[in-house]
Amino acid sequence: MSRFWLAALAVAVTGGSAAAQSPTQRGDYLVNSILNCGGCHTPRGPGGAEKAFSGGNVFDTPRFKVVSSNITPDKQTGIGNWTNDQIKKAIMHGVRPNGVALAVMPSAFYAGLTTRDADAIVAYLRSLKPIRNEVPAPQYKEPAKHEALPAPGKMRGKVKQGYYLATIGHCMECHTPMEKGQPLLTTALGAGGREFKGPWGVSKARNLTSHKEKGLGSWTDAEIKRAITQGVRKDGTKLNPPMGFGAYAKMTDKDMTALVAYLRTLPPKE
Repeated sequence: MSRFWLAALAVAVTGGSAAAQSPTQRGDYLVNSILNCGGCHTPRGPGGAEKAFSGGNVFDTPRFKVVSSNITPDKQTGIGNWTNDQIKKAIMHGVRPNGVALAVMPSAFYAGLTTRDADAIVAYLRSLKPIRNEVPAPQYKEPAKHEALPAPGKMRGKVKQGYYLATIGHCMECHTPMEKGQPLLTTALGAGGREFKGPWGVSKARNLTSHKEKGLGSWTDAEIKRAITQGVRKDGTKLNPPMGFGAYAKMTDKDMTALVAYLRTLPPKE
């Protein structure tokens, strides 16, 4: 998808109360809620919070082995020497200043960030405490790829706002089945089924479509919100990571309501 589509759909998100926030405040909200940047860039395990956003988490797949980057403003090991444009290029196009691609970064989704939100994210990252933490260089077994998103249909009001949030939150990256290392965004958007292994065992991404049995079609808005922010299913059982429940709980009710409104529009998929 071209950036034009998302920019045109983002007016509802960047207007209103967001306009009253400083760029750093807006960036704080985005980074620590819907974007959940700390989910990848904050070291996991004991003491990780003290090294927030300094990277170090390993992503080892048949296609690559990469370690999440240090995105604090440390000049030696972080992004302290990067220009604003270089930071935005890494986020939105998945390319470091030295030309090396970022494999895990969901840049195809971030490409639609509005100028205001992209600048706000940079402002917030500049405000972080510099932390020295050098991470290994990435190892690629094949070139990194970023699949383009399909163009959206006509949207208005809350649905338009929710679409923007779901996109920059890269919800469909995890909740869409994969084939040959790429999500099936044009044929199985939001159908779930992707597996994630971790200390919790193996969790399978939920079907987010409006299918009555397989998806969220029979869930109430309150049940969907509870699942996203508290990790509790419709039947009351607990969901496993890596879903960033704590980060999504920081979203405003207006944004969460818009997100649910968009999810309601996803065509039912088995």
